[in-house]
Amino acid sequence: MALVFHDKRVVFSGAVSVEDAEPLLAWLLDKPAARVDFKACTQLHPASLQVLLAAGAQVAAWPADAALAGWLKSAFKP
Repeated sequence: MALVFHDKRVVFSGAVSVEDAEPLLAWLLDKPAARVDFKACTQLHPASLQVLLAAGAQVAAWPADAALAGWLKSAFKP
């Protein structure tokens, strides 16, 4: 799995697949104030992005990859 869950932070690394969306949703429902660390993320399936947006997740760190960071920043725009 490309997600590592901490107390109030989830770290995305490598390619986050569609299979990661369901455990991410369950975790976010239990941790509404959680923050997301994309620093090591290289690819994000749209299903996981939809979960993050629906949950109103806050970003703690953007991906190192500039193109992915730009795409995510546009999606998380208020």
